[in-house]
Formats: sequence, structure tokens, C-alpha cells
Amino acid sequence: MPHPSKFQREDDGGQHIMSRARNKGSAVSDDDLRDLSSKIAGLWRFLGRELKIPQRALDRIGSNNPGDVTAKCYQSLLYWRKNSANPSKQVLKDARRAMNIDTEERSDSSSDRQGDHKVHPVTERQRLASSSEKAGMWRYLGKELHIPKSVLDNIEMKPSREAVNRCHDVLLQWEQTTSEPPRLVLKQAQKKVDEIYAGLEEKLARALKMTYKKQYDAIQPIPYIRDRLYRIDRIFVEGGVKVLVAGSWERLTSYQDILKDERATLLRVIEGDPGYGKSTLALEFAYDWGEGVKGSSVENVRILIILRLRQLGGVQSIYQAIKWFLLSEENVNVSDIKAVIESCHSVKIILDGHDEYPDRDSENQSDIRKLVMREMFKNLNVSLTTRYLPKHYDQSARRYKLTGFDDRARDEYIRKAVVGDAGEQAVRRVKQKLNDNPILSDLCDVPLIFVMFAHMAHEKKDFRKFKSVTEFFRYMISCFHHHLLSKMRDTNVGQMRRFENDHASLDQMAFDGLSKEHQQLSWSEEEVRSQLGDDCCEYYVRLGILIKEEVSAGVEIRFYHKLFCEWFAAHHLARLLAGDWNPSVLEYVHPYDLQYLYRFACGLSQDSSERLINYLQDLPGGDKFTILCLLEQTGDLDKFVNVVSDLCKKTLEISGDDNKLMQRSTLQLLEIASSHGVPTVCLHVDACLSEAVTAGGNILLNSGLHVPPSSTLETIEITGKGPDIPEEKMIGLLAYAEKCEKLRKLTFEGKQLLIPVSVQAETIPPSLKTRNIEVLLHSLEELVYHLNLIEGKWVKHGTGTVRIRDVGLRGNNKDEHEWRVRELTRASAAGIPISCLHLDRCVSEAVTASGNILLYSGLHVPPSSTLEKIEITGKSLDIPEQKMTELLAYAGECERLEKLTLQCLVPLSAIPAEQIPPSLKTRNIVVLLHSLEGLVYDLNLIEGKWVKHGTGTVRIGDVGLRGNNKDEHEWIVRELTRASAAGIPISCLHLDGCVSEAVKASGNILLNSGLHVPPSSTLEKIKITGKSLDMPEQKMIGLLAYAGECERLEKLTLQCLIPLSAIPAEQIPPSLKTRNIEVLLLSLEELVYQLNLIQGKWVKHSSGTAQIGGYVELNRGTEIGWRVRELTRASAAGIPIARVDIGGCSTVADQSGSSLALRRSQLSLPILSTLQKLRIRDIGRRMDNTEVVGILSYTARCTAVKELVFASFLGSPMQLPDRVQGAESILSTLKSRNVTVKWDISSSSSCSWTYLDLLSGRWETEDRRRRKGCLIS
Repeated sequence: MPHPSKFQREDDGGQHIMSRARNKGSAVSDDDLRDLSSKIAGLWRFLGRELKIPQRALDRIGSNNPGDVTAKCYQSLLYWRKNSANPSKQVLKDARRAMNIDTEERSDSSSDRQGDHKVHPVTERQRLASSSEKAGMWRYLGKELHIPKSVLDNIEMKPSREAVNRCHDVLLQWEQTTSEPPRLVLKQAQKKVDEIYAGLEEKLARALKMTYKKQYDAIQPIPYIRDRLYRIDRIFVEGGVKVLVAGSWERLTSYQDILKDERATLLRVIEGDPGYGKSTLALEFAYDWGEGVKGSSVENVRILIILRLRQLGGVQSIYQAIKWFLLSEENVNVSDIKAVIESCHSVKIILDGHDEYPDRDSENQSDIRKLVMREMFKNLNVSLTTRYLPKHYDQSARRYKLTGFDDRARDEYIRKAVVGDAGEQAVRRVKQKLNDNPILSDLCDVPLIFVMFAHMAHEKKDFRKFKSVTEFFRYMISCFHHHLLSKMRDTNVGQMRRFENDHASLDQMAFDGLSKEHQQLSWSEEEVRSQLGDDCCEYYVRLGILIKEEVSAGVEIRFYHKLFCEWFAAHHLARLLAGDWNPSVLEYVHPYDLQYLYRFACGLSQDSSERLINYLQDLPGGDKFTILCLLEQTGDLDKFVNVVSDLCKKTLEISGDDNKLMQRSTLQLLEIASSHGVPTVCLHVDACLSEAVTAGGNILLNSGLHVPPSSTLETIEITGKGPDIPEEKMIGLLAYAEKCEKLRKLTFEGKQLLIPVSVQAETIPPSLKTRNIEVLLHSLEELVYHLNLIEGKWVKHGTGTVRIRDVGLRGNNKDEHEWRVRELTRASAAGIPISCLHLDRCVSEAVTASGNILLYSGLHVPPSSTLEKIEITGKSLDIPEQKMTELLAYAGECERLEKLTLQCLVPLSAIPAEQIPPSLKTRNIVVLLHSLEGLVYDLNLIEGKWVKHGTGTVRIGDVGLRGNNKDEHEWIVRELTRASAAGIPISCLHLDGCVSEAVKASGNILLNSGLHVPPSSTLEKIKITGKSLDMPEQKMIGLLAYAGECERLEKLTLQCLIPLSAIPAEQIPPSLKTRNIEVLLLSLEELVYQLNLIQGKWVKHSSGTAQIGGYVELNRGTEIGWRVRELTRASAAGIPIARVDIGGCSTVADQSGSSLALRRSQLSLPILSTLQKLRIRDIGRRMDNTEVVGILSYTARCTAVKELVFASFLGSPMQLPDRVQGAESILSTLKSRNVTVKWDISSSSSCSWTYLDLLSGRWETEDRRRRKGCLIS
């Protein structure tokens, strides 16, 4: 193979990274790259160009990481390290020197010594570098540069701004207020900020480690033994971990590999069934970090955040969550936490238990939701543990799965945590008890169950054999009770025993929680005590089955583990099944999520299990769970033979997606059917064959389980992606088929069987020939081959032609590409026609290499002698003349090729006729280009020119630019410029939320991304929308001048909250008047204003009144800064504001009432003179008299307010003083304006109001107020 070019292989935005051992000089580590990324993030494009990264690669990296410059810098460095011939530290140093970063730093030092630093202003590159370094400390930098707090508050109000952007704004503001700002002043300020940051980071890390130590030092393997606590390292044992790669699960060597994955911008989702150790794994990471374990994946992490999501109901801010649940006892404020996390270059976040997160299905834009969607901290390593995939999550997430304990892990745990120094004989005793309980063998793959089993088996002399999981769980629960009662001899044991036997209230609470559409897994302490009674509640807490836990709204109680919740819920379900039950109670009780609830219910009551088994059989996919429930029957199975028969009339499936427990349950059903002579119609083995295929006369699964021959099995189907099946493995499968006495058919269907495998006739078992067993192979192209058992050859059924239809390659998934390229090569070698190869967004910038098409995944697609069509599509496909010539040469090598199709926005340039391969002309190959606007161009192979098909007009429809994604903007602006130069009409340019405050610069429209949109000679309409568009007279005049430069422009539309000021008529370009261009303004309240181009005045259409209707919400999930600014502007303009809702922001006001402080956002709401109704909501917080008086004073100063409401938030009512004191004048003012002040004191969804008597300052009920005649309907 020829030596690859410097940038021959390219990944999509640097997403797939592999370390290279090609370094010349000192190697560059991931930590080196992260450190550099955090320091010079704003300069990532400059650095990329110095490192010779192709522009298209930089564009792609930018579009894959919108709004996150640190991630862009890191990904560009990863791309460089992978593709460079010499990715060394010296090369990086040279690049920085070429960018003048290091040079300027040395120049500063020299200037400082010489005393001439005052004449050196700050350069743009220094400004960008300073903005990137410790960006989260921008407020501290502002203070050191003596920027007023009000200015810093305004910078923070700007919506959708990164910390690095805010830091840049601080520096710009400083330069505007300082004449020729010297570098030394900035360096001194930065040095002071660095000192503050170092102290904050050390303080935060130390406090977090203390919190985690308390957690990992107090592990209870058996919850009822409170006096025996373990440190996590004494009991932690590695279970199995798999990673999803190209649609199949592959085993990882260690749990450390999860966080060592270099794709740090990806979300990691760690899945695991109940009890598989998800939370224990999170604690092990905490231990590794806190104790500085050498070689761990968190050894060099500066800050590790581990949050238990079940505690975070109603908490919108991750910074607030860290403060409340990890640093509650530390003197660290929320703003400092935010500053450190936004500045630190090495932060990992682990979100534990998303399936237990109370707000998991909420549409609220909490920080947790943003993290899971990768809309926040895209440059940080974020991991999520869960039982099942979230409803909303980043689809590019890397998925991992905990697979539980194997024999090695079980042995290690017994030695490490159970028997200790007792020796091998004690180990053998525990293992023997497991061997005596084969029914628990698979259940003990679940670490939680095995841990309790192992400890009880070691300590209990009377440990017995169990016939079902239900029997074992019943015994385990009895051990809980026995241990507690044995320690309570001096108390009322008789009453305690009553709670052991009578737990109906606990059963119902558990079932009601699990049977809701959104499961409830924890309850307020008051609610539990009310339902169970104080004594019963305390008993189960002491027992260890119920756990008290601090959450945002107070103290909640939950079960020790969800399995225990399912155990008690099963008792209630069994009672329901014994009576006149309604299946609708199980509407939200999904067996995939709550299999143990169903299994326990069947095991607890044989009489009611028939109903439940019948119910499961009617559910889609319920057969697997029917089998599990059936195996819970410890009595005679004869009465369930009919159920077994019904199940075996359907296809039984063993899937690679099933865990070992599910696979074994199907195998057990096969054995039951075989022993009872029940015919089994079909066994479907899907994507789970091991590499060996067969072993010991059995089919071998990749889980290690064996499928023994069945005397009643009639058909076997083997499907899915799996190992190749050469002749010797096929012979093994045929030998297995021989042992299945009733077998009639063996079928193969899967990716690995594109071309049939021949078999020598003498190796085929004779009985298969005499029984005339049918052996079939279904290809991906729906062709069917039949194995001739006499000759050992595959014979094609029917008259169809062997052909591969459309084959698609997309993205940069190397594993998927590798398989498809291999199969295409095999098909070509076998002479099988391939109808079409569709390459979508996967062709590298180089397009071709060594005569092959080069993919972003780094793989090559060689020419195919049987390929008939090629389609190449993707956004912004750029194919200059040279690459187009190479692509045509590739097409010439494909002997049967008939058509080559490309997709592009603007027609490509002509090709020199002599560069077109003669074979294309003689074979009359069609070469087409499809534009994004649906136009088609045909390449004239004789002249090399593109000829447009049909009579349609070349036109670009609506083009939209949004947000501040520089890379996306850059591509669109470039394409628009090309279209304009080519004279192609552009229907409309829609700029939404992306126009800079400056609006216009150098004759162009200026975007938030820093790019310019030049005037276009073919643009017909412009629409500018977005939040808080501020367009004073000067900027409006500039925009009208821009419109005048767009020769074909017909309409300019703006969106604004408040009508803009008039424009001097003489400032309006004459060309707008002569062309009669329409200039409109759309208000947010759907009022329309048109600019009179003669007089320069705005004329309102229709008769509507300007107002802000509905209500404006200010809470932790909204962009508070923008809304506060808009409300302030509307009030100043006299526009009525119907209502403002402030929720969950911890609102306070001082005695004067001059403003409302929104504490958690560090903002305040000024007096709104046009506000009509104010609603204050917070989570169960108690307000003192001073706070209430401050809010009343604020309301009194908002002269238009008619109603003030204190309302519950998230179902938890606020607590106010019984009487308002020291506010007589304020109350008098409110009474004179007839203002109503009321308070919702209920915790349910229905409101229960009390009203403030403005004479006495006391709260009165509705009834009392009605009796006084004060309540107005």
C-alpha cells in the first residue's frame, strides 16, 4: 500500500480517535490537549490553520460542536494528533510561536523590564486567549479590572452566551473605558484571578472528596446489618461491561475503560438491570478519585461531580444541586462552583440513576436535561447510569452495559468480602450452597442478589435449597426481620412481629408508586407516616428496607432498592388477582421494567398466577416473561402443561439482546417441553451464536450457555449478524440438527451469509437425507438457497437473479463501513451485480486516494466490476476540477457502471474534455448533478460542460441562519456568495436570533458568530427576527443602506417588542423609494407596522393595542436575563404587562421594595410600572416577615398591580408568617388601590386560598372573607 498522505484519513469532526505511535519527539497526551484547549479555546481556528488542518475539517468540527469553543479546540487537536505525521509537543510549541502567543508573552516580559509596557495595547489574539483561559472566572476578572457590577450584570443577561464569550465582552468593555489599555494591567489582573481560582478549585475538590469519603466508607452489603460497614474497595469486584459498537455489544477489559474512552465530547450511557451495581460503580469512581488510585481513569481529574438524580426533583440548576447535596456543609457558594466548573479543563460528571430521576420525563429545560441532550458542557466528560435509555438523550451517546457477575467475579467477592481469612474451605462451602440452588444460578449474576446470598450462605447454618426466586426472596426478608427482632428483646416484640406479617399498607404504597405512568419511587416522610403509621414506618426504617434521604424539598423515604419495592408491590398485586381484578391496573406496569413484580406475584400465589400468566401471554412480547413467571411455580407443573403447549406453538426466541437470565428461561422451557413431549414449533436464535458455533454436540451461545438438542423441536432459525460459518462449523450445525429427532427445517438468514458456504457431501449426516430435512439460506437480497443433501451444493430457488440492490454508507462508523466494503468486495469477486452504492456524508475531502474512493472513516472503496450506479450526497459537497477528474477516473474503472450522481448547491465548474476517461464516453455513462433546489445538470462528456435539464429556473428558496454557530454560518454565507456571483436568485434570507448588537459593519450585516453577510445582488427578501432585537435610529439607517445594496430586494421584515423610532426621511436610500421596497416590523404581540419611506414614520396596520398578554415566566428553567430586560423595556415604553410569574428562583426583596432579587440567577427585577399581576412561587420555603414586607413594598411601587399571589411550586406550599407586621403604610397603599393579596396554602393540585386583610395584616380564609363581604367573585 502506498504511504498515506499527511491528511489521508479523516474522521467526522474528530469524533473517532485512535492513538498513533508515529510520534517524533515527545508524545502528546489527552491531558495535554485538554489543558491547551482550555487555555486557548478562542484561538482554535488560528491554531488549526497553523497545524495545517484542512479548512473543511475545521468546518466539520465546528458544526459538530456548536457554541462550544473548548470542545472545538479539543476536537481539532485530536484530529491533528491522529492525522499528523509528527504529532509532538514541539510541533504544538512551534504552532503557538507562529501564532505569536508565546512571542507576545515574552514581549510582555521584556516590556515589563524595560518599563515601556504602557504603549503596548492588547491584541485581538491576546484578547481571545485571555477569554479562553479560566473563562468561568470572568466576573472575578471584571472586578479586578474595576468594571461596575451593573455592567457585569448586563453581560450575564445576554442569552445563550458561553463563559468565554462573556469573558471576551468583559475585555471589550474594559478597553472601551480605558485609553490604550496596557498589557501589564491585564496580566496583573489575570495573575490575581489565577490565584483566586487556584484557591477555589482546591477548596471545591477537597470538599467533594470529603463528601464522597463519607459515602464510600459506609457501604452496607446487607442493609439490616447496620453495625457492619465496609469501605468500597473491600467489597468492590469488577463485573462484566460491554460497549455497543456498530450495533453489536463487545466486551470491555475493565470498568476503567468507560471513562478512558478518548471521545470525551460524547455522552456515556451506562445501562444495567436492577441490582447490577450502577450506583456501586459510581462510588468506586468516587473512591478512585478521592484516594488518588494510581492508574485509574480519574487519577488526573481535577474535579469529579457525582450526583444521585433521585434527589434532584424540581432542581433546575446543576450548580445548586452540587451545593445542596455535595457541599451543604461547606462554605462554598453557587457562583464559585459555577466559576470553577466553567474554568477547569479537567472535569468529569457522573449522573447516577436517571431511571429514578423524578423529572426524567418532564419538558422543563433543567440543567440535567441539557446535560443528557449534550446542550451543556459539551467539552466535559458526562456519564449517565440508568436501567433503560432516557426518553430524551443525545443519540450519538456511547452506550455501555453492565452484565453482572460471572464465576470469576463471584469467587473474588466471596474471598474478598465474605470469608476473609477463613480460607478456601469456607469459599467452597459458599460455592457449594450456590451449586445446591441451581434456580438461583442466573439470579446470582445480579451482583446485589449474589452479595446478599453469599453473606447469608456464609453466616446462616440453616441455609436451605430454594426452588424459585420467590422462595429465596421470602427467606431473605425473613432474615431481615429475625436479625432485628433478635436485637429487640427488651421492647414490644409482639407488636414488631405484627409488622412482619401485616404489611398491606406498605404493599399498596409500593404498588401505587410502580403502577403510575411516571413511577414514584420515593415519598415524603409525612406521606409515609400517614399511610403506614409512625410505628410501622420506624420499624421498616430500622429494618433497612426503607431508607430516609435528604432531597431538595426536605426528607423523603424510599426503598433500599427497587427490587424490594417490587417484592412488596407483588403482595398487593397477588391480592388483587385473587379478587375481581381489572387488568387496567397494570396499564403502566411494563414487564420489561418490572419483571420481578410479575415473578414474585406468581410465586406468592399459585391460585392467582394463572390469571397473570394469561394476561402476559396476551401482551406483545410477553412470552418471555410468561416463561419466567411459570418457573416461579414450585408445585406440580402438570396443570401448566397447557400453558407450555401454548407457548411452544409460537416461535421461541433466544436473542443477543437478552440477558443470560432471559436466555436460560427459554432453554428451560425447551427442556420442559422436551421432557413432557410437547411439540415445539420453532426456535429462533438471533445474533447470539458464539464464534465456535457448536460445542459438545450443543449450539453454543456467546453468553456461554449451551442449547441442547430437543426431541420435540421442529424448526431452527439462525439469523442476525454473527460469526462466519465456514464448512467445518456448518457440519457441526448439521450434526446438531441430526440429534433433534423431530426437526424438519434448518434456516439461516444473516449478514454473514451473503454467499452460500459449500459442504462436502460425505460429511452430511445420513439421517438428515433419509428424513429429508430442509436446509435453507436466505440472503440479504431476499434470494433463497436450498442445500442439496446428496451433493452438498446450494441450489437457488425460483428464477430470480442473484443481485445486491442499493447499499448505503453514511457517516464515519468504521465498523459498519468495514463490513459493507468487505461484502461489496466479495460480491464483486463473485460476479454478483450491485444495483447502486449510495455514499451519504461519508466521502473524505480528498475524495479519492490510490484509485479508490476515500471515506471519512479512513477506509477505501475500491472500484467494483459489478457496480451499476454511484450516488454521492451530503451537505456542502465541494468537488473542484482535480477531484472531479479523479472521481471520473474511478468511475471508468467500474466496468459495469451506468450512472454517477452528485449533489451540490451550485453547479460545479467545467471539466477539460481531455481529462475525461475515454471509456466513459464509449460506454455513454450518465454523470448527473442534483442541486439542493431540485435542479438537475448533466455532464456533457464530449465538451466537459454541465447542461441543465428541463425548463426550470435555477433558484434557491428560503435560507435560514440561526444562533451563533460560526461554522454553520460560514458554510451558508459562502454558498450564498457563490449563488449571488452565479446570478442565482435567492428567495429569502431569514436571520433568526443571530444578528449582532452592532447589526452592521463595513457595509455588511454582522452576526453574533463574528461573520459578515455581504449584500447580495440576487436576494429578494430579508427577514430578521429574534429575542430583544435592539434597533435604534443609527442601526436602522445602516440596515436600510444594506437593503439598498441588494439590487433585487423587494421586502425587509423585522421583529421587535416595541415599535422602532422614526427615521429621518433624508437618511432613507432613494433606491428603496424608487423600487418601492416594503419595510415591515412585526411586534411580538402580532401587531404589524410598515415604514413610510417618504416620511420615515412607522404606520401601524389594524387596530390592535400594544401589550404583553398572557404571562411571562421567570424561573430556573427560563432565560431570565433576556426576559427581565424585555419587561424593563416594555414598562419604560408604557406597554401593559398582564402577569409575571416568578417560580423557584428564591425571590427576595429588601424593606424598601426597590427591586425583587432573583437569588439563584444573581439578577433582580426592577419596578415595573405597567405590571398588572404578580405571582410568587417557591418550593415549600418559609418566608420571614421582612421578606414578605419587602415583596409587598415592591408590589406597592408597581403602581398598576391589582393582584399579588403567593403560590405553591411543585406541589409544596410556601410558608408565610401568620401576620404581616411593620407595614401599615404599605398595606394602606395597597388597600387604596384595591389590590388583592392571596396565598395558596394547599399541597395538592386544587388551590386553597387565604387572603391578606389589608387593615389588620392577618391572613383570612375564604369563608371568613366571604362572611365579611370582602370576597369578590
